Amino acid sequence: MDPELDSLADPRTNDDVIAAFRAQNGRVGGMFAGADLVLLTTRGARTGLARTTPVAARHEPDRFLVFATNAGAARDPAWLLNLRAYPMLEVEAPGVDRVERFAARAVEQSVEESARLYALQAADDPAFAAYRERTPRAFPVIALERIDDGSGQRRRA
Repeated sequence: MDPELDSLADPRTNDDVIAAFRAQNGRVGGMFAGADLVLLTTRGARTGLARTTPVAARHEPDRFLVFATNAGAARDPAWLLNLRAYPMLEVEAPGVDRVERFAARAVEQSVEESARLYALQAADDPAFAAYRERTPRAFPVIALERIDDGSGQRRRA
């Protein structure tokens, strides 16, 4: 195992996960080993302050999907409330040789599309199937769509 990754092999806090993600090009050890993660930097719905949160993601050709499971809790995660208030955000995702940062727009999917996309994710990752067992609430799915700068080039945040 990589010595740097080994030193962060079992991240305990979001700050640990964020540090490991940035240090290891999106790879995180411990319970997150092998997970597809992205970092969302959102604007706080109440405070307006920047908040960075690691979340599981599904990569599609032109976007990432994130799932508002809150690990199966009865309420939506704070990052979802932030995106509903301020849908523009910064995303950090594993790149070829470093973490890539880009500006994105959060687009909440319809109830029907969220259910379809969530079923795909749950089929690929048993943890998502387990979250479904913990609460009757629907899990919103958010598409993170890159923003270009108007010149056809993707804008870096």
